[in-house]
Amino acid sequence: MRGGAGQGRSRVAAGLRRLLWLVVLSVSGGVQRRGRLPRGGCVVVANHSSHADTPALLAALDAGHTPAIGAAADYWFGSPRRSRICRVFAAGFPVRRTGGGMTDLLGRVDELRAGRAIVLFPEGTRGRDGELGSFHRGALTLAERAGVPVVPVGITGTDRLLPKHGKLRPALIRVRIGTPLPPGAAPEQARAAVEALRADSDTGPVRDSTLRRRVAAVAVGRWGLPLAFTWAVAEALSWPLMPELLLAVVCAAAPRRAFTLSLAALAGSLVGGLLALHLAAHGVRMPAPLTTDRMRAEVRHELSVESTSAVRHQPWNGIPFKVYAAEAGRAGVPATAWLAESAQARGSRTLTVGLAFGAFGAVARRFRRHYPVYLALLGCGFATGLSLIVAGWR
Repeated sequence: MRGGAGQGRSRVAAGLRRLLWLVVLSVSGGVQRRGRLPRGGCVVVANHSSHADTPALLAALDAGHTPAIGAAADYWFGSPRRSRICRVFAAGFPVRRTGGGMTDLLGRVDELRAGRAIVLFPEGTRGRDGELGSFHRGALTLAERAGVPVVPVGITGTDRLLPKHGKLRPALIRVRIGTPLPPGAAPEQARAAVEALRADSDTGPVRDSTLRRRVAAVAVGRWGLPLAFTWAVAEALSWPLMPELLLAVVCAAAPRRAFTLSLAALAGSLVGGLLALHLAAHGVRMPAPLTTDRMRAEVRHELSVESTSAVRHQPWNGIPFKVYAAEAGRAGVPATAWLAESAQARGSRTLTVGLAFGAFGAVARRFRRHYPVYLALLGCGFATGLSLIVAGWR
């Protein structure tokens, strides 16, 4: 009973660990898996070129096997803090690289017989320049002693995501799980199987959309920030399409520029709002398409009751920012007080929307070829929402 409860907790922990790394790797480019582990316990042998190999395997392997990963005792268990991190986030266990390593491995025999997957990197260390090193026999001896199969796994993309002694950068990871090797397989056979799987997994870059590439080129080029700024200024004065629509288009195409593009749009909104307030205070009426008299009446009422803090309702009630700016100018609201309140109100929406679409673009990286479909759905959704808002305020 106690053993069953412990096994259940281990599976829950493995499931949470898998979910964690799936989310993390989705943001950094995604992970694709082909193949499945056989039923029961097994020893998984994989190539090793990056510290990202461990998260990739934890995200790809079934939580039902409660995978545990052998880690270098001298590195990952060299301090209490690093040891806790390795055990909690990587289900790691120590394997000595200089004497005693085989004893460490054979201590896992009972876990294998109970159905667990033990993951090992037979090279013993991360490879260099994409080369697959020679395999040590320890993993094969462990499988033979436990009476379980050896499953080769090929991993690609981790050396691009997190190169050895390099910086983190977005990349798609592919994990290819192969057919179990026959009992008594030699290290050379295991190495050849992993090499073949790695070559089969590395099928080239993610398919992309020409339209997305062009939008991204504009977003990251010299016109990206001026475009976001000018669009937001125009919307605060008269333009009927809110800057968040532009952010949904460009941030999803170029996620790494989401923050700066959002800041540019926010700055444009604030500058345009001040300009709209100044013009209205001097009796200038700018065209305001897709607005209604009821919107203006509601804003006048909010301003009379709450003064400048009324603008905090703007991100959520559907009334355009330009209506608030113009009515604030007619009501004689001080520019400095208006700027402080509108910065908080606009910032909460503009930055949240821009960063959210940037995160979406990063998570959906593998689906970039469908970017035109995304734009079509976005346009339809925006048009429908705008129609409902205008109709609701008539």
